[in-house]
Amino acid sequence: MPARDTEPFPRAVLDVLETAGGRPVFEHGSRVVSGAEMLDLVARIAAGLRGRGLGPGDGVVLLLGVNPEAFATILAAHAVGARVLGVRPGLPDDQVRHLLSLDVAAVITDTVPHEPGPRALTVDALLKTRADGRPRCAGRPADVARLIHTSGSTGTPKACAQTYAAMTAAWTARPDAWPPAIRELASRLDRFLVFGSLSSQVMFEYAVVAITAGGAAVVADPPGFPDAITRHRASASVITVPRLAKLVAAQRRDPADLSSLRALMVSGSPLTTDRHREALDVLGPVLFQGYGQSETGMISMATPADPPGTVGVPPAAVRVEVRDEDGAPTARGVDGELFVRTPGQADAYWADPARSAEVFADGWVRTRDLGHFDADGHLRLTGRTRDVVIVNANLHYAGPIERVIAEHPDVAEAYVVAVPDDDTGEAVHAYVVPTGDHGPDLPALRALVTARLGAACAPVAVTVIAEPPLAPSGKPDKRLLSHIQT
Repeated sequence: MPARDTEPFPRAVLDVLETAGGRPVFEHGSRVVSGAEMLDLVARIAAGLRGRGLGPGDGVVLLLGVNPEAFATILAAHAVGARVLGVRPGLPDDQVRHLLSLDVAAVITDTVPHEPGPRALTVDALLKTRADGRPRCAGRPADVARLIHTSGSTGTPKACAQTYAAMTAAWTARPDAWPPAIRELASRLDRFLVFGSLSSQVMFEYAVVAITAGGAAVVADPPGFPDAITRHRASASVITVPRLAKLVAAQRRDPADLSSLRALMVSGSPLTTDRHREALDVLGPVLFQGYGQSETGMISMATPADPPGTVGVPPAAVRVEVRDEDGAPTARGVDGELFVRTPGQADAYWADPARSAEVFADGWVRTRDLGHFDADGHLRLTGRTRDVVIVNANLHYAGPIERVIAEHPDVAEAYVVAVPDDDTGEAVHAYVVPTGDHGPDLPALRALVTARLGAACAPVAVTVIAEPPLAPSGKPDKRLLSHIQT
């Protein structure tokens, strides 16, 4: 066993909890959990996992809510060196079954096992184990520590494999390694709202930052804004672009008391310059526009002082290259595809060597995002090379949606594009070539896609076309579909 000061992740987080002692670090309703109490939860759950034979390299699936035990279970599973996969809420049953069919040694649930059998464990049962002293961190550097899913729209969710070495190198629980933007953000995280799923990379990591900075994670249930902010006197939260737009509109219409709010981290998709300015005007200097990917973690972050429409200046520990179609660096101000290296990046997609080879090469991650650096070194995002629709900050590939739509008997060909949506950021618009004189019924298409891929992938509109527009190469040019008169 390595010396304590050289133990891998989550050693730094456990040290933060130990230092916190009796200070509150997590609030769930009327329940307040101190650092010492959270550390005890971690120690007991880790002992329970070890007592059941779980250790380095074993796959552990988490089906948990948002509460102190869920946070402790994530840390405990990492402490024993497991490969941790958190299942986000809302995935179709077939995708959940796929995840549970992987190389999994245990499935941990809050109370009732998701599936009966020897692999099923409950947090309550694990907590009955007596702690065997201070939690030990047994992760092996080259082992996969965490699988982070980017999308479930293919039916086989793609998972970024992050090693224990990468998680240990990340800056989350190490203030001496915080980039300047994170250092400024951390000073505002006194009461950070958590909701949705603690298995979310963004939610978990900023909860760790908040606790490390001397604040607390506060469960927002329900998580609606601005009510959750006022009800919990929250100082910070993560927010998607659609939620931000609704909050700004609500504040214009009937202002709530947001005097406690000091930071909103915009996540999932970039803000336009106009929406960025409007939000700053209405909410004040509280916006932090983050840019990152599941593959890389945080790449850059704009503080309230950075120019609207940018995502800040990448920190020194992050390398970003803007490359043209031939892979050569572009001049400043010229758009290209972004290639990135970060200390905590993933190095492959789990059990998917073909896609891994497309994205991970020579230590770089191909983001498939387009952008450029302006004259002052700020990064600006201008588009995506990927054919995806981003619904509620989740990526959904167009190809699988098109294939499902094309299975409808009234559809000969199907093409899917993203359209702006006030509620979800983006939504699916389907263009179809019919098999006969009439196109398919929209409710029927929505039902078909929802059953196969989930409601987020269901089209909000369908347009019948005689044929798709073609690019000079002779291939369908989906960029021209929006110009077709409906």
